[in-house]
Amino acid sequence: MDDDWKVSLMEGFEISGIPSEGGVLIVADHASNHLPDDIDLGISPEFLDDHIAYDPGTAPIARIMTEKSGYLAVLSTTSRLVVDLNRYPDEASVIPVRSDGIEIPGNQISAEEREGRMARFFHPYHDRIDSLIADLKPALVLSLHSFTPTLRTDPQLVRPWDIGILYNHYETASRFALQFLEQEGALNIGDQLPYSGKQLNATMDRHCEIIGQPYFGAELRQDLIMDETGQRRFADILLRTCDKIRTALA
Repeated sequence: MDDDWKVSLMEGFEISGIPSEGGVLIVADHASNHLPDDIDLGISPEFLDDHIAYDPGTAPIARIMTEKSGYLAVLSTTSRLVVDLNRYPDEASVIPVRSDGIEIPGNQISAEEREGRMARFFHPYHDRIDSLIADLKPALVLSLHSFTPTLRTDPQLVRPWDIGILYNHYETASRFALQFLEQEGALNIGDQLPYSGKQLNATMDRHCEIIGQPYFGAELRQDLIMDETGQRRFADILLRTCDKIRTALA
């Protein structure tokens, strides 16, 4: 496992947990704000700590969850500003030139440079997800993201949900997730909020929808998961929810 982990870091992703058949696979497309030394985005360093660079809180939550037997996580180790892994490879926004009002001049690159980034970061990540699903046949896949309560381009927009559940055509696991999260109490839960999985679901569409793999997407509000207390709280909530869904699907 140590050698595999080192190789994974070099390829732009990290594996956390011990593989086991029929468990839960967590996929965190935007877990890291790391910028490789040889890539200059041309932006102020402060923006690497901003939500445009990654999904704060998702990496520690995924790692906490994989402390439990039967849980495995694939986490990105490169900023979404380098390559956005939750896009289709032919989308222009897979290498964004603008995000929440911030211009990214270092992403005005040639077609050859674009293909180089995709080969280095995008394809190895998605190839590993494919192989893990094929080899382990997970009972459930959890797509883990976090969202900012406010956007600089639309400061009047209210995003009050503690957790949102996203899905596309496959709704079964998400409906169970909404039901079980309601049972937790004291949570403001969004159904297809803060945005819809019908429009933004590329990773789950290509790895789960296409083969009928049970999954659901969870979006956690970032200000609730910035410290260890919040991270452990939502890790526990998601563990209980995933375990209940696995039982319901069995």
